[in-house]
Parts: sequence; structure tokens; C-alpha cells
Amino acid sequence: MPLGFLLTSAGILVIVYAVSHHSSEQWLTWGIIGAIIFNSGLGILGNAFIHKMKSDLIQKERKRKMASQPEENG
Repeated sequence: MPLGFLLTSAGILVIVYAVSHHSSEQWLTWGIIGAIIFNSGLGILGNAFIHKMKSDLIQKERKRKMASQPEENG
């Protein structure tokens, strides 16, 4: 997740740089690079969120199964 935040922030900064230097010939290249970095960051953040939700659901299901099983007498 921290990598996703880092890439998203870096992508925004590169896009801002490209917009502020739109009079030069390289603005389009920097804009495309910024968009790729930004989208990569969003993808990593989304993936981290999905894995966190799956982990929480699995833990909840395990607790539910443990609570529904009768206790064994030793």
C-alpha cells in the first residue's frame, strides 16, 4: 500500500511538471509517463485494498467456524 501511495503521488507530480512545461517539446512524454505512474499507483492501491478485505473476511469466517464448533471435553 505505501508503494501505491508513493507511485500515485509521484504520478501527480510528474503530470503537474508536464502541464507547467507545456511550452517545451517534452511535455507530452512527461505527461504520458506521469499517467502511467499514476495509474500504476492506483492499481497497486486497489490490489492492496482487495487483499486486505479478503484477509478480513477469511479471519471473520474462521472466528465464526470456531464459535459454532462444540467444545471437546478432555
